[in-house]
Amino acid sequence: MEIRAYRQEDIKEIAELFYNTVHTVNAADYTEKQLDAWADGNIDLAAWDRSFQEHMTLVAVMTSDKENGTEQIVGFADMDNTGYLDRLYVHRDFQRYGIASELCSRLEQAAEVEEFTTHASITAKTFFEKRGYRVVQEQQVERQGILLVNYVMKKGADDSC
Repeated sequence: MEIRAYRQEDIKEIAELFYNTVHTVNAADYTEKQLDAWADGNIDLAAWDRSFQEHMTLVAVMTSDKENGTEQIVGFADMDNTGYLDRLYVHRDFQRYGIASELCSRLEQAAEVEEFTTHASITAKTFFEKRGYRVVQEQQVERQGILLVNYVMKKGADDSC
């Protein structure tokens, strides 16, 4: 696995990974209606690309064909300059390989902030707690008229991973 900077040509594969991950990995914690509201398959690719370019965005790739150098994106994450970890998703077939931990660690190490914040799904809450994040608030976020539970979580930059 290699961790590299985001490239504009990654956006379509990232959008597909996002949709598939939400609809499989998060299915145990959210209803089908909630999953459809969260990831409806109609991402504004231009807006996500702008956001990724404004943030520090990392992509985890596996080389699937060494002769041709074909890469498969197996995870991605982005953090803005305030320490807000916006998105962190790992391909459904590559869960529990340490990809999310590596992406998160690299973003945290590169950020020059005093505190990190994220809005973690029910599914991701335990992952962030193990990294030293604490729940500040449970909240309900509305997407397309559907409510989704998530957690505002924070961690001091000096806290150990």
